[in-house]
Amino acid sequence: MQLISEDVIDQVVEELESQPDAHEQGLEAMQQEQPVLLAYPFTENFEAFTVEEREYFLFLMLVVWKAVRKYREASVPVDENDLSEAEEANWAIIQSKGGSDFRSRLDPFFEGYPQEDLLAFAEDALTQDDEDTEALVSREGQEALFVSLKTVIDCLIGYKGVFPVKSK
Repeated sequence: MQLISEDVIDQVVEELESQPDAHEQGLEAMQQEQPVLLAYPFTENFEAFTVEEREYFLFLMLVVWKAVRKYREASVPVDENDLSEAEEANWAIIQSKGGSDFRSRLDPFFEGYPQEDLLAFAEDALTQDDEDTEALVSREGQEALFVSLKTVIDCLIGYKGVFPVKSK
């Protein structure tokens, strides 16, 4: 799969933010093509997050999905098993690595990853400035939302470095 650049990701964000029905239409299309992924943020795993964090995650997930679709129009629907395996593998990575701050704990995810700009988008979207008192994501939620978004990216691009992807 071709590298999804920062420019493409920024273009998708712009489309979603500037077109009145783009967000809703994107979610409807995602429901048709990737129902398991769309259901993911509504599982019990996300109950600990605030409504704002869940909505923000849904937006970020939609950006990633639309960016991937620009290069992989006919993607294989993600199934629950692939999602679960990817999530477990990503939690294992973050729990095995130490680090004093959010960004340093994410370093192992970038090593050899084929879609670095998508990961950087997730990292930047979930990183808070120390002065930001009205952040969309709590400090406690940053890591978990990153792991969840990385899981979505892995499933959409068929990343085999984390878990075995079945050919369908």
